[in-house]
Amino acid sequence: MKTWAVVGLGNNPERAAFGVAKLLQDKGHRIIPVYPRAETVHGEAGYKTLSEIPNPVDVVDCFVNSSLVGKVVDEAISIGAKAVWLQLDVIDQEAIARAQTAGLITVMNRCPAIEYRKKN
Repeated sequence: MKTWAVVGLGNNPERAAFGVAKLLQDKGHRIIPVYPRAETVHGEAGYKTLSEIPNPVDVVDCFVNSSLVGKVVDEAISIGAKAVWLQLDVIDQEAIARAQTAGLITVMNRCPAIEYRKKN
């Protein structure tokens, strides 16, 4: 799972997505910022939506409000992502169920940065 689309990733270093994306990049993952302004972040070109990304995505990492994440999960399913990761406090049981039914690996209410630190 090398390519991570990070939904909600912009150039604000105060936001959790900024630091988590950098950690993922430092661990050898390719990150793809997905944000309404389609900003370049950590040297990677950004896109406004998942469907605009021209190459395959392994994991869609969701830094969005729980009330908005269902749409992101549905888009992750439609682009053929292999997994969806809902960050800490991002909860949507129905969206996770849809992703699981579609065959995606799912993680909810967890942070990959914390999980990496547990391994070390």
